[in-house]
Amino acid sequence: MIPTRRFFNTAGPCRPDIHYMLPPSRRLPDVLYLIRNQTYFVIHAPRQVGKTTAMMALAQELTASGQYVSLLVSMEVGAAFNHDPDKAELAILDSWRQMASWQLPRELQPPPWSPTAVGQRIGSALAEWSQLAPRPLVVFLDEIDALQDETLISVLRQLRGGYSGRPHAFPHALALIGLRDVRDYKVTSGGRDRLYSSSPFNIKVASLTMHNFTFEEVQELYQQHTTATGQIFTPEAMQLAFDLTQGQPWLVNAIAYQITDFILRDNLQEPITPEHVRQAKEMLIKRMDTHLDSLAEKLQEERVRRIIAPMLAGQMIDHVPADDRQYVLDLGLIRFDPLGGINIANPIYREVIASMLSAGTVFTLPRIAPSWLKPDGSLDPDKLLEAFLAFWRQHGQPLLRSAAYHEIAPHLVLMAFLHRVVNGGGRLEREYAIGTRRMDIGLWYGDVVMGMELKVWRDGEKDPVADGLVQIDEYLAGLGLDTGWLVIFDQRSGLPPISERTTTEMGETPHGRVITIIRG
Repeated sequence: MIPTRRFFNTAGPCRPDIHYMLPPSRRLPDVLYLIRNQTYFVIHAPRQVGKTTAMMALAQELTASGQYVSLLVSMEVGAAFNHDPDKAELAILDSWRQMASWQLPRELQPPPWSPTAVGQRIGSALAEWSQLAPRPLVVFLDEIDALQDETLISVLRQLRGGYSGRPHAFPHALALIGLRDVRDYKVTSGGRDRLYSSSPFNIKVASLTMHNFTFEEVQELYQQHTTATGQIFTPEAMQLAFDLTQGQPWLVNAIAYQITDFILRDNLQEPITPEHVRQAKEMLIKRMDTHLDSLAEKLQEERVRRIIAPMLAGQMIDHVPADDRQYVLDLGLIRFDPLGGINIANPIYREVIASMLSAGTVFTLPRIAPSWLKPDGSLDPDKLLEAFLAFWRQHGQPLLRSAAYHEIAPHLVLMAFLHRVVNGGGRLEREYAIGTRRMDIGLWYGDVVMGMELKVWRDGEKDPVADGLVQIDEYLAGLGLDTGWLVIFDQRSGLPPISERTTTEMGETPHGRVITIIRG
């Protein structure tokens, strides 16, 4: 069915005729300068921030200006033949011709590709097209880092080999577009898994990245929907959407799409409130759309694990190579905090990461009867405590061995248990920060709100209970609660089994809050 109005896009490049979108060229203000100066450059940014949308729109603008022939082409089809440059080149050039057929008028499309030897086809095609094109040729090579190994090296060398022929015998300007900068393109040779340098594409002049939307840009995007339909986003809803997403473009669109096309699809006159935004957030996390799923997949990489695991545990990140930190930044999993240090990129990713890492443990959990529910279906905090203690004593030891990140195994087991609890109609929110040595968990179930703090006691450390009481005091104050749980997982050597050492006691925070201290 042809849509009767524009909508928020969550799949593929945006189109101005059917999608709400911001001017793409605004997000890369330096690109026109680089193109005018006949440069080759790199654009790298995490998935779903709008790279393809922006560069396709720019290519159309450049061609429409009458000054250039420009198009965006994809390298992704060559990834099926990373060890066979012959087949890869043929697949890539065939896809280029298809993309040119709908991006360019017939008189600007490339000539038939001439037969050329393996390892030269990409360079020869660009050289021939550049010489025959009636205007300078500008090419954007999207998904370049889908290529690996022999095929990647061959393509990069062909581009470098033809570079000196620009602008008449090779493209006037050219950009490589992908998730990573050139040094992180994948190869498996010489005992390495990456290039570690810009060679063999040492002709790049600049590496650009695309940043998230600002709060003002989120307001501008959401206002387009209000203008089209009359449905308003309340100021509080827009602020919450920005806080939850930190302006990550796919998330900004996905939150609004869930609200306007699902939650309020049949009532486009009802104002959009913070509660609708929270509903949309929970829907996204539970659905684990492709974008979120692909991010979660990266958590299994060792260089990602070395950074994410201590962050989840609130520990300092020690002895991590600088390019590993940059890699995780480039993936969009973490961001620099304005107050210093790094944080998970946004609260939604924070939920997704914790949810994905505990998913394996959730799968292995034994059947647990919901003994924490009252007859009317509401949550009984005292019964929940009893259920967790029984669960931990019986199943904690074996489940620790199944956790995805052994460094934070106790955290993941507790979160897996709490996931079973909230599956009946609640939600969890987690907070963690480097250097605090803690993770905070908020549980909402109907009218009941509970705050918990998790700490680990390791060899050579003092009992963390004193610091924990101070820290949970602050967390509960933010939730407006007078009671909570302080869970101390004792991971010191030589201890009795969990079934024997799990105990509870009562404690009091500096501001008089009554705390249940669980030691296990």
